Amino acid sequence: MMDDQSNRIDHDPEREDDPYELTRRAVAQIIHAVDQGDREQLLAEMAPLHAADIADLLEQVTAFDRRRLLKLLGGGFDGDILSELDESIREEVIQLLHPDVLAEAVRDLDSDDVVDLVEDLGDAQQAAILGALEHNDRVAIQQSLTYPEQSAGRLMQREVVMAPEHWNVGEAIDYLRNSDDLPEQFYHIVLVDPRLKPVGNVTLGRLMASRREVLLKSLVEEILHVIPATQDEGDVAYAFNQYHLISAPVVDEDGRLVGVITIDDAMAVLDEEHEDDYLKLAGVGDTSLTDKVLVTARGRFPWLMINLVTANIAASVISQFEATIQQIVLLAILMPIVASMGGNAGTQSLAVAVRALATRDLTSSNAMRVIRREALVGLLNGLAFGVIMGTVVALWFGEPLIGAVIATALLLTLIGAAVGGVVIPLTLERMGVDPAVASGPFVTTITDIVGFFVFLGIATLVLI
Repeated sequence: MMDDQSNRIDHDPEREDDPYELTRRAVAQIIHAVDQGDREQLLAEMAPLHAADIADLLEQVTAFDRRRLLKLLGGGFDGDILSELDESIREEVIQLLHPDVLAEAVRDLDSDDVVDLVEDLGDAQQAAILGALEHNDRVAIQQSLTYPEQSAGRLMQREVVMAPEHWNVGEAIDYLRNSDDLPEQFYHIVLVDPRLKPVGNVTLGRLMASRREVLLKSLVEEILHVIPATQDEGDVAYAFNQYHLISAPVVDEDGRLVGVITIDDAMAVLDEEHEDDYLKLAGVGDTSLTDKVLVTARGRFPWLMINLVTANIAASVISQFEATIQQIVLLAILMPIVASMGGNAGTQSLAVAVRALATRDLTSSNAMRVIRREALVGLLNGLAFGVIMGTVVALWFGEPLIGAVIATALLLTLIGAAVGGVVIPLTLERMGVDPAVASGPFVTTITDIVGFFVFLGIATLVLI
């Protein structure tokens, strides 16, 4: 049914703004075929779609339509669709598939995709999927699952193209031509010594451009980056991005070759980490559009509770200046401006700092330079917006003294917010706390407290 879907990805002329988004018409035609119970029409509509597009379709439709579609589809389910599905509905789809259909779909997947598929499933579903594999494949997957979660051992694929270090180009090419179990995609031949320890990588380009009698060890890349199987996948992704790797061998505790990680898997981890940091900064954690209302509400509740507590702390600061506000009501009108500007400035610095920490661009060696830079940015913005807001208050309300007060408050608040946005995540990281999770509430609280205290404190000293 979907055997040809990965051979061609057509540009949809109806979607010039986003040519890779499923059109409403495409989704409607598929659902119409499901409504009519027309399997031939369903197959025809889905045949041109890539596995990733079909995964998007299954995520976008309702659970009712998803169940009907899979039932009508029957056999011929592409295993790559399972790899592309969001984890929140992958388990549901697996439960809906007939065991024989599931077994056929899983057999064609690379070992790393199977590991990613089964590691979050229950024991019964794991057993069902592993039972569909050949003995050697099943043993390889089970061995991968013994490595820690989110480690290179879980990320790697077991299918490795290796060759003895004494081979020449001709022997390698003959081996590749005669082998019937090569990975679908690979970029290097890994040279190994007699103990199966990797000693070099040979790119396919250099292999094919060399004469048959040339020794492989004379073609190896200058640098061989070997990854321990227990290394954190975040560090693996960083290494691929930092050193521009295409693939890298993975070794066990004895240094023996056990697998290989390719750039597509490493970049998928990097993308997931970016998304995870963004969601954590927003206080929504690991969430999805397919999550149920109660699950989503429960996940956001802790963050909102923290913000409620910090808001009460800020309110307690305001209460200390109740007499000042009663005498000069205009201050109450201007307070949200100071808090909002400080909060936005702090969030901007925080986003830059958390991202720089994740990419290892912000370290102890350059921390002071970055803090000074952010302080100067806060100074310049504080001066600019202080002048603007001070002028507005002086002209609009006819209160030049209050204009000077809010100008000074904005200057000090924006400097403090910019510095806090860097210092707080740095401090949390040194304490072993994920800055993406915990920085937001701290920055919000401090900018609010500093903003209110500075503004109302200066107003009390100058105006009362």
